[in-house]
Amino acid sequence: MAEALFRDLIKERSDYEVVSAGVAAAPGMPASKHTTAILNERGLNRADFASRMLDEAMLKTATHVFAMSRHHIAAIEDEFPEHSDKIYLISEFAADDKLRGKDLSDPFGQGRSAYEETLSDLKKMLPSLLAYIDKTWKDPAADVNVEEQNPNHE
Repeated sequence: MAEALFRDLIKERSDYEVVSAGVAAAPGMPASKHTTAILNERGLNRADFASRMLDEAMLKTATHVFAMSRHHIAAIEDEFPEHSDKIYLISEFAADDKLRGKDLSDPFGQGRSAYEETLSDLKKMLPSLLAYIDKTWKDPAADVNVEEQNPNHE
Protein backbone atom coordinates (compact mmCIF):
# COMPACT_ATOMS: atom_id res chain seq x y z
CA MET A 1 0.00 0.00 0.00
CA ALA A 2 2.81 2.42 0.90
CA GLU A 3 4.55 1.76 -2.41
CA ALA A 4 1.40 2.43 -4.44
CA LEU A 5 0.58 5.60 -2.51
CA PHE A 6 4.12 6.94 -2.84
CA ARG A 7 4.18 6.12 -6.55
CA ASP A 8 0.96 8.09 -6.92
CA LEU A 9 2.44 11.00 -4.98
CA ILE A 10 5.38 11.25 -7.39
CA LYS A 11 3.62 10.17 -10.58
CA GLU A 12 4.59 13.36 -12.42
CA ARG A 13 8.26 13.00 -11.51
CA SER A 14 10.97 11.05 -13.28
CA ASP A 15 13.65 11.54 -10.63
CA TYR A 16 12.35 8.79 -8.34
CA GLU A 17 12.41 5.03 -8.48
CA VAL A 18 10.19 3.32 -5.93
CA VAL A 19 10.61 -0.30 -4.86
CA SER A 20 9.16 -2.16 -1.92
CA ALA A 21 10.32 -5.33 -0.22
CA GLY A 22 9.73 -7.12 3.03
CA VAL A 23 11.94 -8.36 5.82
CA ALA A 24 9.86 -11.53 6.18
CA ALA A 25 7.92 -11.60 2.92
CA ALA A 26 6.91 -14.74 1.08
CA PRO A 27 8.22 -13.98 -2.42
CA GLY A 28 5.74 -13.77 -5.28
CA MET A 29 2.59 -13.16 -3.23
CA PRO A 30 -0.01 -10.68 -4.52
CA ALA A 31 -1.23 -7.79 -2.38
CA SER A 32 -3.95 -8.70 0.12
CA LYS A 33 -7.56 -8.47 -0.99
CA HIS A 34 -8.20 -5.43 1.24
CA THR A 35 -5.10 -3.61 -0.04
CA THR A 36 -6.10 -4.37 -3.62
CA ALA A 37 -9.68 -3.19 -3.07
CA ILE A 38 -8.63 0.01 -1.28
CA LEU A 39 -6.08 0.89 -3.95
CA ASN A 40 -8.45 0.05 -6.82
CA GLU A 41 -11.10 2.34 -5.30
CA ARG A 42 -8.56 5.14 -5.53
CA GLY A 43 -7.57 4.34 -9.11
CA LEU A 44 -4.28 2.76 -8.06
CA ASN A 45 -4.30 -0.60 -9.75
CA ARG A 46 -1.38 -2.73 -8.61
CA ALA A 47 -2.41 -6.04 -10.13
CA ASP A 48 1.25 -6.49 -11.13
CA PHE A 49 2.44 -6.38 -7.51
CA ALA A 50 4.33 -9.38 -6.17
CA SER A 51 6.02 -9.46 -2.77
CA ARG A 52 9.76 -9.92 -2.48
CA MET A 53 12.41 -10.09 0.18
CA LEU A 54 14.75 -7.19 0.80
CA ASP A 55 18.25 -7.99 -0.38
CA GLU A 56 21.73 -6.50 -0.62
CA ALA A 57 21.34 -5.44 -4.26
CA MET A 58 18.26 -3.34 -3.46
CA LEU A 59 19.98 -1.70 -0.53
CA LYS A 60 23.14 -0.91 -2.52
CA THR A 61 21.16 1.11 -5.07
CA ALA A 62 18.72 2.70 -2.60
CA THR A 63 19.29 6.25 -1.43
CA HIS A 64 16.62 5.92 1.29
CA VAL A 65 14.93 2.96 2.95
CA PHE A 66 11.70 3.55 4.86
CA ALA A 67 10.54 0.90 7.28
CA MET A 68 7.05 0.61 8.69
CA SER A 69 8.18 -0.14 12.25
CA ARG A 70 11.18 -0.08 14.54
CA HIS A 71 11.11 -3.88 14.45
CA HIS A 72 11.65 -3.72 10.69
CA ILE A 73 14.51 -1.25 11.13
CA ALA A 74 16.17 -3.54 13.66
CA ALA A 75 15.79 -6.54 11.33
CA ILE A 76 17.30 -4.63 8.38
CA GLU A 77 20.17 -3.24 10.45
CA ASP A 78 20.88 -6.68 11.90
CA GLU A 79 21.07 -8.25 8.45
CA PHE A 80 22.64 -5.32 6.59
CA PRO A 81 24.46 -3.09 9.12
CA GLU A 82 26.47 -1.34 6.41
CA HIS A 83 23.25 0.31 5.18
CA SER A 84 21.97 1.60 8.52
CA ASP A 85 22.70 5.22 7.59
CA LYS A 86 19.94 5.21 4.96
CA ILE A 87 17.17 3.53 6.98
CA TYR A 88 14.35 5.60 8.45
CA LEU A 89 11.02 4.99 10.10
CA ILE A 90 8.28 5.87 7.61
CA SER A 91 6.63 8.12 10.21
CA GLU A 92 9.87 9.85 11.21
CA PHE A 93 9.10 13.01 9.27
CA ALA A 94 5.32 13.16 9.77
CA ALA A 95 4.02 16.69 10.24
CA ASP A 96 1.40 15.46 12.71
CA ASP A 97 2.92 15.12 16.20
CA LYS A 98 0.57 12.20 16.93
CA LEU A 99 1.95 10.26 13.98
CA ARG A 100 5.64 11.20 14.13
CA GLY A 101 7.62 8.19 15.34
CA LYS A 102 4.62 5.87 15.22
CA ASP A 103 5.13 2.26 14.20
CA LEU A 104 2.67 1.19 11.53
CA SER A 105 1.44 -2.29 12.20
CA ASP A 106 0.93 -4.63 9.30
CA PRO A 107 -2.83 -4.99 8.87
CA PHE A 108 -2.39 -8.33 7.08
CA GLY A 109 -5.03 -10.80 8.23
CA GLN A 110 -7.13 -8.13 9.92
CA GLY A 111 -10.40 -6.59 8.80
CA ARG A 112 -10.79 -3.80 6.31
CA SER A 113 -10.90 -1.13 9.02
CA ALA A 114 -7.25 -1.91 9.93
CA TYR A 115 -6.28 -1.36 6.28
CA GLU A 116 -8.24 1.89 6.18
CA GLU A 117 -6.39 3.09 9.28
CA THR A 118 -3.04 2.27 7.68
CA LEU A 119 -4.14 4.08 4.51
CA SER A 120 -5.12 7.14 6.52
CA ASP A 121 -1.79 7.20 8.36
CA LEU A 122 0.23 6.72 5.17
CA LYS A 123 -1.61 9.51 3.36
CA LYS A 124 -0.64 11.85 6.19
CA MET A 125 2.98 10.62 6.44
CA LEU A 126 4.11 10.32 2.84
CA PRO A 127 4.01 14.01 1.83
CA SER A 128 6.37 14.88 4.70
CA LEU A 129 8.60 11.98 3.77
CA LEU A 130 8.77 13.25 0.19
CA ALA A 131 9.55 16.76 1.43
CA TYR A 132 12.40 15.37 3.56
CA ILE A 133 13.93 13.56 0.59
CA ASP A 134 13.58 16.60 -1.66
CA LYS A 135 15.12 18.88 0.94
CA THR A 136 18.06 16.71 1.94
CA TRP A 137 19.07 14.56 -1.00
CA LYS A 138 20.73 15.67 -4.15
CA ASP A 139 21.50 13.35 -7.04
CA PRO A 140 25.30 13.44 -7.59
CA ALA A 141 24.68 13.03 -11.32
CA ALA A 142 22.64 16.23 -11.27
CA ASP A 143 25.70 18.16 -10.10
CA VAL A 144 27.65 16.83 -13.06
CA ASN A 145 24.88 17.88 -15.44
CA VAL A 146 24.70 21.37 -13.92
CA GLU A 147 28.48 21.74 -14.21
CA GLU A 148 28.39 20.62 -17.82
CA GLN A 149 25.63 23.12 -18.59
CA ASN A 150 27.23 26.01 -16.66
CA PRO A 151 31.00 25.55 -16.70
CA ASN A 152 32.91 28.13 -14.69
CA HIS A 153 35.50 29.72 -16.98
CA GLU A 154 37.14 32.11 -14.53
